[in-house]
Amino acid sequence: MLESRYAADIPGWQPKHPDILQVTSPYSGETVAEVALVDASGLDRALDVATQAHADNPQGLPAHQRSAILKRLAALVTDHHEDLAMLIASEGGKPLVDARIEVTRAANTVELSAEEATRIAGGEIPMQGTPAAMGRLAFTIREPIGVVAAVSAFNHPVNLIAHQVAPAVAAGCPVLIKPAPDTALSCMVFMELLREAGLPPEWGMAVPSTNEVAERLVTSDRIGFFSFIGSAKVGWFLRSKLAPGVRCTLEHGGAAPVILDRGADLDRAIPALLKGGYYHAGQVCVSVQRVFAHAAIRDDVVQRLTDGAAALTVGDATLPETEVGPLIRQREVDRIHEWVEAGLAAGAVVTTGAEPLDHQCYAPTVLTDAPADTPVMTEEIFGPVVVVNSYEGLHDAIEQANNVRWSFQAAIFTQDVDRAFAAARGLKGAAVMINDHSAFRVDWMPFAGRGPSGLGVGGVKYGIRDYTEEKMIVVKLGDVD
Repeated sequence: MLESRYAADIPGWQPKHPDILQVTSPYSGETVAEVALVDASGLDRALDVATQAHADNPQGLPAHQRSAILKRLAALVTDHHEDLAMLIASEGGKPLVDARIEVTRAANTVELSAEEATRIAGGEIPMQGTPAAMGRLAFTIREPIGVVAAVSAFNHPVNLIAHQVAPAVAAGCPVLIKPAPDTALSCMVFMELLREAGLPPEWGMAVPSTNEVAERLVTSDRIGFFSFIGSAKVGWFLRSKLAPGVRCTLEHGGAAPVILDRGADLDRAIPALLKGGYYHAGQVCVSVQRVFAHAAIRDDVVQRLTDGAAALTVGDATLPETEVGPLIRQREVDRIHEWVEAGLAAGAVVTTGAEPLDHQCYAPTVLTDAPADTPVMTEEIFGPVVVVNSYEGLHDAIEQANNVRWSFQAAIFTQDVDRAFAAARGLKGAAVMINDHSAFRVDWMPFAGRGPSGLGVGGVKYGIRDYTEEKMIVVKLGDVD
């Protein structure tokens, strides 16, 4: 399935001497494949084609046709399950065991989009509230918003593409997707499968490009919607550059807190924390980062978490036994280590890890007693580091958990229903998990950051809603004899 070189399929555009992106393995440094980058002329052509497709057919392809295409795509993703999983592990460094789960989820994301494509509907508007409204019937319909420009991230290179592209197809919008350069191959293969499933090229195009060319896409007044997954710094900057009238969603990151109540079932909690904290080497926007354990169980939590983290298998993501793979880039390893050392210098204690390893890996790390103003407590570390601090009362734990600007997902482990709901009410975040880790997600649920952590809501149904606009129709009824 994997080829040595990929190029964008843009109707009417053929680059002569394109710049080439070398996609490399973060573990071995070897080239996995090459991708021909789209330059400014290619992007302009892609915008021409997509804009014309929407102008010629503003309602999009028929809903049943969109649904059928997406159902075929879901089947193709399933057919190529192992190839896609190995590609994710090779170019992105996600352990094969987790990459396989991602491909299964991506197929489900596409299936959900296929189902929702035929359910897009408006609703009735009541017209009995005043005498002036009487004698009228009002209702809404939903129409495609126009060309969708999507910029994606590296950490879930198939499922994130699925979440941005499949709902756009379901909504009847042409979509241009710019993949993360570190994991561009997954996007190119996904879009090839979409073409094989029957989507005409003008309705879906990959546009791998430099950041400068991508900014040209995002700032165009020919797009109707901008979907971004990535860093807050980049996302908010690009939002400030949008043309008037262009809508957007932004999905950034957090520094997820997890509270362990005094009566928490640690046999249940610790395995969940290990998964939620070290899954994909912590490179997940809702990864467990800050654990607040009641003082009565703090030492037990630290010991169990330390033993578990130290026992994780770190190494080559393409091997089935690997549990923690490499970081996506060496500079991320360096940054993480700087933040850990800053925490230690301020008084935090390391119980395991806290050292860079070969092949862009970082040892799964547990820190304790980190001061509240250190980077490991205030910023999203996006690495395999979990900090455990103690608390005395639940309100104190909630206050510590909320003492950051980021707000995405949070969690509490407790056997007390009142304390569970008190935490659910008190914790900042768009979602609070009870007796599960903060990184839990299924692909039909709403998924969003609040404040600096994002704008709008992700998830299949919610994406389709964003990619469509509501139009009201009012009928003045005539008199009947």
